[in-house]
Amino acid sequence: MAELRVTAVHKSFGSVRALRGVDLTVRSGTLTAVLGPSGSGKTTLLRCIAGFETVDAGEIRLDGHRIAAPGRTVPPERRRIAVVPQEGALFPHLPVRGNIAYGLDRRTRWTGRIESVLALVGLAGFEHRMPHHLSGGQQQRVAVARALAPHPPAVLLDEPFSALDAALRAEVRQDVRSALRSDGATAVLVTHDQAEALSIADEVAVLHDGRIVQSGPPDLVYHSPATPWVADIVGETVWLPAEMTGGRARTPLGPVPVVTSDGRPPSAPGRVLLRPEQIEVVPAGTPAANTATVVRRDFQGHDTLLALRLTDGTPVLARIFAPASVPHAIGGEVGLRVRGAARAFPTPSGATDVSRR
Repeated sequence: MAELRVTAVHKSFGSVRALRGVDLTVRSGTLTAVLGPSGSGKTTLLRCIAGFETVDAGEIRLDGHRIAAPGRTVPPERRRIAVVPQEGALFPHLPVRGNIAYGLDRRTRWTGRIESVLALVGLAGFEHRMPHHLSGGQQQRVAVARALAPHPPAVLLDEPFSALDAALRAEVRQDVRSALRSDGATAVLVTHDQAEALSIADEVAVLHDGRIVQSGPPDLVYHSPATPWVADIVGETVWLPAEMTGGRARTPLGPVPVVTSDGRPPSAPGRVLLRPEQIEVVPAGTPAANTATVVRRDFQGHDTLLALRLTDGTPVLARIFAPASVPHAIGGEVGLRVRGAARAFPTPSGATDVSRR
């Protein structure tokens, strides 16, 4: 186990500035997910940590040792950092055991480490299977086992679940997270999937335009986003215009308590953030509830996401987890109430958006 520290790292490709002063600390034995859209710099950051790219400014330290700085770069093979690519990249002519043993010295191959890491990823007894006899999820598990086998100081995962179908993806990522935790690995996962980042990471670092704009535990980033952009990237949002006084906001959904990033009561006009699960759907005509019309209904098995429109035209999203006790046919009317506090932000110039899925 080793702490990974990235400090003020810059990286450009010609006129394109991929990283602009990135600061990131991954505590020993933890998993940090770097979350961001395509083009935000995620893969460049991973490649700089691995040693596949040099840095233009700043430094990277692993276990206190500087491994990257301008003019002073430790080669990738000497960093001993394991990389798990998007697709397992197994050697097709070698069985599972041969794939895992490839990066091990002869003595380690016979210490039981191969069997141990296979057990960690749930593939005990698969030593002699060939890659083409494995499912996509099993191949990714083998790739993780291969990465863990030499006890690397850090493991980098480059969107390793993106090629899997949705049901298998959830299962494999939880198994991989358990394996990393059981082995005490320090790991970085780069992903554009907010559900993936929030569900398995100890810390989430949100990357935007080459900069880390917020980092912290998943629940903090989700419930207390630093900016509206972060709020949108980590989940569905409901934005409402608001007049704010004394810690409360007057919104199209009625008065709601509000909080701010600095803890001070907001007083200027602005907008507030709610998550869809904060919108309670009740029968139309319920006292103190706002009337809304159902515009769209997205049934997702474990929950249902409703797109609604208030009588003044304001769009709203609501998430229902339990079996519906309120009819919500498209075109029908329901009542809406707000649970908990909203998060207040100043209104950006020229902004007109009030909700986003």
